[in-house]
Amino acid sequence: MDVNAAVAAAAAIAGVLTGVIAMLAFRWSEREQKRPTRTSLHTDPVLPPGVDTVLSVLRSSAVVLDEADAVVKASSAAYALGLVRGGRLSVEPMLQMARDTRRDGEIRQVELDLPRRGTGRGEALAVSARVAPLGSRLVLLLVEDLTEARRIEAVRRDFVANVSHELKTPVGALSLLSEAVMDASDDPEAVERFAGRMQIEATRLTNLVQELIDLSRVQNDDPLEDAEPVRVDELVAEAIDRCRHQAGAKQITMAAGGTADLHVWGNRGQLAAALGNLVENAVNYSPARTRVGIAARRVTAPGGDLIEVAVTDQGIGISDKDKERIFERFYRVDPARSRATGGTGLGLAIVKHVAASHGGEVTVWSAENQGSTFTLRLPEAGAARDRAQQHPYLDGLDEETGEPNESSPYEPLPAPEVLP
Repeated sequence: MDVNAAVAAAAAIAGVLTGVIAMLAFRWSEREQKRPTRTSLHTDPVLPPGVDTVLSVLRSSAVVLDEADAVVKASSAAYALGLVRGGRLSVEPMLQMARDTRRDGEIRQVELDLPRRGTGRGEALAVSARVAPLGSRLVLLLVEDLTEARRIEAVRRDFVANVSHELKTPVGALSLLSEAVMDASDDPEAVERFAGRMQIEATRLTNLVQELIDLSRVQNDDPLEDAEPVRVDELVAEAIDRCRHQAGAKQITMAAGGTADLHVWGNRGQLAAALGNLVENAVNYSPARTRVGIAARRVTAPGGDLIEVAVTDQGIGISDKDKERIFERFYRVDPARSRATGGTGLGLAIVKHVAASHGGEVTVWSAENQGSTFTLRLPEAGAARDRAQQHPYLDGLDEETGEPNESSPYEPLPAPEVLP
């Protein structure tokens, strides 16, 4: 009887203990499920309502940090800029700003230069970072990429400085020459000489202003609004006629050739100005008694046939270091020679913009003291035409060098004649 009572008591105690243990296990399980984990801290529900939606439409790169400096939310732009790596903010100055803001609640902003991700050329990204508190525990970091804005500002600043310098030269010359004319009023020969110089400077000033207007027009206008099929033969003839006087004064022979009856699609005025600038440069930078050739041909390309117009001269040539910059505004290979020829340094910049706005490009091959070949490539207008009869001049040029290849039907152009 006593044994049975003891067994019953032990069984009761064991049942009670089992129940207590089961209840404690259930409570512990519920607590663990409600406890925020490392993963749950990085999920959207941690953010205040509506913040996730606002961040998704911002242009800025957005990063939200918690009290442990862990990334709660980061936009794809933040990852692209390299701001977030391994779930942490990788830019130490921004991280320190976030800590300071979390401590005192003040909004902070700073501009930084960050190394460009994935390049070893030392290029930097200019960014503006702004940190603000988000609720009681979170900190919001917004980063704006200022690289392109700074580049545009630098271009604008250089352009204004160059324009000011280029305008100041002829204006100052006109002012001095006008004083000289007044002082030499009793000397007809001196007045005539000074008046001639004034006319030259006035022409240079007029050309500069006109090219500034042309450059502004090709940058702002859409050439395809007034586009039409344009005969390449007519563009070449117009360019040759434009430079006929300068070429005749230097006894330079200008010859046109290549494939006839080619058409491009675009703004006739802009295309004529671009090709005219190339031919004018070839004449101005060529020695006397040499030759300038203009050739057009059709080439096959993956996106459709292209029309190439090559302008070849026997001029002073361009060094390798200058080739990368010749299409910049106001850049001159030989400033002294440009002053002598009246160049403004805007002609090739206009050619580049016209080519780009028409869906084409302009390239250059050149060697010092051997001449240059500028090639303007533009999409052909309309359907492909039957191959026209080739003109014997300038057909068979090598695509890379602009020199005659094995299939060329004519001999290479002679070397520039050395004048005494």
